Amino acid sequence: MGTDSRAAGALLARASTLHLQTGNLLNWGRLRKKCPSTHSEELRDCIQKTLNEWSSQISPDLVREFPDVLECTVSHAVEKINPDEREEMKVSAKLFIVGSNSSSSTKSAVDMACSVLGVAQLDSVIIASPPVEDGVHLSLEHLQPYWEELQDLVQSKKIVAIGTSDLDKTQLEQLYQWAQVKPNSNQVNLASCCVMPPDLTAFAKQFDIQLLTHNDPKELLSEASFQEALQESIPDIEAHEWVPLWLLRYSVIVKSRGIIKSKGYILQAKRKSS
Repeated sequence: MGTDSRAAGALLARASTLHLQTGNLLNWGRLRKKCPSTHSEELRDCIQKTLNEWSSQISPDLVREFPDVLECTVSHAVEKINPDEREEMKVSAKLFIVGSNSSSSTKSAVDMACSVLGVAQLDSVIIASPPVEDGVHLSLEHLQPYWEELQDLVQSKKIVAIGTSDLDKTQLEQLYQWAQVKPNSNQVNLASCCVMPPDLTAFAKQFDIQLLTHNDPKELLSEASFQEALQESIPDIEAHEWVPLWLLRYSVIVKSRGIIKSKGYILQAKRKSS
């Protein structure tokens, strides 16, 4: 592990961007932790195991190249969708914006998900509420840059339908009235409200917006938790220099049977400018 870690550390010290993808978690076999208790625990475990597997497979050629963009993956778990089976599958994703960066993260994440899965478009993308400063209430202005990017992706046929997460009735109504491409769904965390708020339910019913439930934490991935996972996996690195920009969680479901065929995570991180 020591030599692996040193090679990984040397590559990360020279690179500016890290793309990490777990591949299909159902293919992980021995790597998979039996029962992670939370989504955050599962994600941290996935990040560390992916880094460890990648570190152990670094080729001398890669070390000589010192690429600016590092592709970190569990190679044996990568699984593209068979084109002959595409119509039978529903490909969904949820995008979490982590860093306070430009909305171009949205296009980058969707393009990468399509490439990883070998598809031309995603059937559904839900965007988690972007991060705001403590004490600041999420407003339409916070959502607009990301939604504009999602609208462009719908219009260019990269995505079929787009949705939101954790918007209350007022927020959802403001977005609906402003948006060219309307949200077709809104996720609600029942852990925080126990039952669907009546005003939100009435508005969603009126405008044919599907209300879904989720149990994701408010902050699935933080800068600190990513840096801790990075430091534990690759001790020979200045982990504090790396910041995650976005995280995408995807699932591929067989439509007729409701069976999960594939699921995984993709994330992008950048090294801070010196």
